[in-house]
Amino acid sequence: MKQNEVPQDGDNLHEGTFKQLFYAVNDAGEYKQPVTSVGWEPENVAMAQAWEEVHAKVEKARERVLAGEISPIAYYMEKNLMDLPLLASYVSKFQWQVKRHLQPRVFKNLSSTMLQRYAAAFKITVQELQHLK
Repeated sequence: MKQNEVPQDGDNLHEGTFKQLFYAVNDAGEYKQPVTSVGWEPENVAMAQAWEEVHAKVEKARERVLAGEISPIAYYMEKNLMDLPLLASYVSKFQWQVKRHLQPRVFKNLSSTMLQRYAAAFKITVQELQHLK
């Protein structure tokens, strides 16, 4: 694509703080230097839909925590876009152990060391981990 054809749709999800880098050709058909773009409409629509789904999953996890169905670990996993293998590696546990910690009755008996590992993985305090707002 030519330099003057690089999409510059201003309604992006990054609110102007993030720009993409495209390689475009000048009028002579040569790649001279990269051109930045603030986004284009199809990409922005797809990203908006993806983030809506993420927010819905986070909210559903929050509701389940408040209902006592799952532990706060599940909420913070969703909020931080983590899956079981990733979180298990962060807290140096097997996946089956982390899965057990998703149960409220197991979570309430976790040691302070284990709670600290989870809090560090989520970049929150132990207090925030134990008391979901």
